[in-house]
Amino acid sequence: MYLRPVRFVDTPVGLPDGSVARLAGGMLWFAAYEVRERGGARTIVPVESFDAWLANLSPAKAERARLLHRRITTPRAPLTLGERILRFDQPQVMAILNVTPDSFSDGGRHVDDPAGAAAVGVAMAAAGAALIDLGGESTKPGAATVWEGDEIARVVPVVERLAAAGVAISVDTRKAAVMDAALAAGAHLVNDVAALAYDPRALEVVATSGCPVVLMHSPAPAQGPHGGDGYRDPLHDVFDWLEARVEAVVAAGVDRAKIVIDPGIGFGKALSDNLALVNGLALFHGLGCPVLLGASRKRIIGALSNEAPADQRLGGSVALALAGVERGAQIVRVHDVAETVQAIRVWRGLRDAALVAP
Repeated sequence: MYLRPVRFVDTPVGLPDGSVARLAGGMLWFAAYEVRERGGARTIVPVESFDAWLANLSPAKAERARLLHRRITTPRAPLTLGERILRFDQPQVMAILNVTPDSFSDGGRHVDDPAGAAAVGVAMAAAGAALIDLGGESTKPGAATVWEGDEIARVVPVVERLAAAGVAISVDTRKAAVMDAALAAGAHLVNDVAALAYDPRALEVVATSGCPVVLMHSPAPAQGPHGGDGYRDPLHDVFDWLEARVEAVVAAGVDRAKIVIDPGIGFGKALSDNLALVNGLALFHGLGCPVLLGASRKRIIGALSNEAPADQRLGGSVALALAGVERGAQIVRVHDVAETVQAIRVWRGLRDAALVAP
């Protein structure tokens, strides 16, 4: 069974008690669930009728529905990132900073220049990014695997400088040795496109360190981020995969409250898959973890805008970020920090009762 929040409302003010529910402690409220089962029809259940609807289910299905409802409506715990606290009662921006020669959008801009890269990261933080996601290996389709020693040499000098500047740092890597080195140098969070399933020691590193982690979906993470054989039902296939992966990571000793999930837009997915995941993003709140959407400058934008090159996808990137925020994404991962932060601030202002009340 799957529950997806639908019928979002701008504010609960003036609505009858019990007619809407708050999404994960954030700024969104919803009035109904779309309920689906594999191979079954869609049912719309108003929030105000949820308890009555449960009474007509089998005990197993009712228990599953209650679990999903509890996960969807429970506020997400903040993450401690060094001296900073990342709260999820409003959307947060994660800034992309690559120190690679071949990343699809900003490859080569900051490689071999740790001081310059760190300065860019500090500027991103000043522009409103809550944390900087630093990567030393490209994960674009066809990119060569980087030896962990080279990846460490690219990443650690930048981490040290960012940490000294008091910036919250995420390290974007799938290799345990790089995680170890970056965390020792001052990084606070691991962002793994392989959901700790590429390197056999990665899960141990995260569990032992106690750091927060982003688990991203890709179809065959042990082989690489862009494999797989397609999807029968992309939205529910990805949900099931992430649910199983979260449970496995928790069973290995990682605190569930420190797990963020990412549906992996663009990783082993066709355009129709990516659109289904963005449109259905609210479903993923049923995992009970903060949701990260990373669609900035990706192929989905070019496919919908006359093959615009990566450096001409600002409008599409902001549109996708706001689409994620409208569906409750707690974090959006972006290249264009100032523009995205401004868009989210305007979005928040439109929902601020103190500003819009008559």
